[in-house]
Amino acid sequence: MVDPVLRVQSQLTGRDRVLLGWLYDHGVLTSFQIAHALFPSLDFCQRRLRKLHQLRLVDRFRPQRPDGGSYPYHYLLDQLGTDVVAADRDERPPRRDHARIQRRRWTSTRTLTHRLGVNQFFTDLAGYARTRPDTDLVRWLPEAACARPGAFTRPDDPALVRAYQPRVRPDGYALWAEPGRLVPVFVEYDTGGEQLDVLTGKLAGYRDLFGTLGQVWPVLFWLHSTARERNLRLQLAAEPTGLPVATAARDYAATAGLSPADAVWIVGGPHRLRLADLADHTLHTDHHRDAIAD
Repeated sequence: MVDPVLRVQSQLTGRDRVLLGWLYDHGVLTSFQIAHALFPSLDFCQRRLRKLHQLRLVDRFRPQRPDGGSYPYHYLLDQLGTDVVAADRDERPPRRDHARIQRRRWTSTRTLTHRLGVNQFFTDLAGYARTRPDTDLVRWLPEAACARPGAFTRPDDPALVRAYQPRVRPDGYALWAEPGRLVPVFVEYDTGGEQLDVLTGKLAGYRDLFGTLGQVWPVLFWLHSTARERNLRLQLAAEPTGLPVATAARDYAATAGLSPADAVWIVGGPHRLRLADLADHTLHTDHHRDAIAD
């Protein structure tokens, strides 16, 4: 009997493997997010997703809108998809009920909206890069990966990898590249439901991380409104953190038709900066400098 993983691997494109890896790491993506990030058109994307669904690589569900109708299809991995990703990464196969547990999680949890919002930020960056060959979302890490010991330490410093337990719990990490610039950032996705003190309180963990690693990267707060952004900036001005904290408001970006890669970020001055401009607020490691040179 042919191994199911071997049977489907020859039918996968490089883009398929990227998508399966994203679903493995980030849980759930809508058809619109997938199309924007990876495909030239929604129709092309939907045809390919139907094929992956027929191969039992991905599963899908379609939540109902409270006022009638339904949302677009939401995609997550089926069990065979998890097996394929594990094989590609040379990892141990996941539990046989892994896909079922994940489906239950994302179809019933209250955090689905938050997860989709976080993933929208990163798929917006990926979609921006897809149509601009001189830009690239080099790396996208989920919250769980950011929390692993040694996630941001040099692999040639094994003592630090073993010893340091990250206190930060960002919603994600991005490594964004434009010509001559490579910008590592942590992303905090805000829904407006937490007190501002809770948001600023998260910065203590970043200060600890940067002190341990001897390098400083921007911390991004992707806020739901310009009013909340203004209030957060007032609080940051009153209680300086010494960290490069960049803020942007989703309503501002949406009204202006801009993405997180565009000039939507405020760090301290009066002008909004592009994501690549935040390189000026980053202390790069030798690894990052080497990547730019390459």
